[in-house]
Amino acid sequence: MAIYRLTTPISELQIRKLKVNDVIYVTGTIVTARDQAHKRALQHHKEGKELPINLEGLAVFHCGPIVKKEDDGWIIVAAGPTTSTRMDIFEDEFIKNFKTRVVIGKGGMGNRTTEAMHRYGAVYGAFTGGAAVLAAKSIRAVKAVEWFDLGMPEALWILDAEDFGPLTIAIDSHNNNLFEDIKSRTRNNRKLIYEKLGIQ
Repeated sequence: MAIYRLTTPISELQIRKLKVNDVIYVTGTIVTARDQAHKRALQHHKEGKELPINLEGLAVFHCGPIVKKEDDGWIIVAAGPTTSTRMDIFEDEFIKNFKTRVVIGKGGMGNRTTEAMHRYGAVYGAFTGGAAVLAAKSIRAVKAVEWFDLGMPEALWILDAEDFGPLTIAIDSHNNNLFEDIKSRTRNNRKLIYEKLGIQ
């Protein structure tokens, strides 16, 4: 296990050095995006429309933050990760089209996303669920909010972060996926246990 501190925009070369179980901290621009933001971004791409922000080299956070208005700006109160499997149907195309380098969330992602990360150079950084206030402490400022019509949790919150993490690399760009490995080992162990118990 190695620890890396990365600053956006992150290059593909930097991503290719990372392995599962490494730990990273991200400084710079992080953009929140959940289901509806992914869907709209991909629709914009299909229609030839530009996104409000160039996502290449950035970190995308599966998060619906709690945000409060303060004077002329916004303050992030809590920023816990959303379960990433909900975005699995979008993430491969998202990585392909927008060249995001780090996807942050909880619960892992499947084979489609793993293959896209291998092909285009991206990683999945797992953030601890239930640590929403800790995540908020790493956010220096809200730079902008886009697509607010989708609602607070679904909008694109463009954040300036400092040492956001720790994020455990659970999917790297070399086709390694800790979540899928655990599932496979669990299936194998279950089979052995059933055999010992005489259960078909």
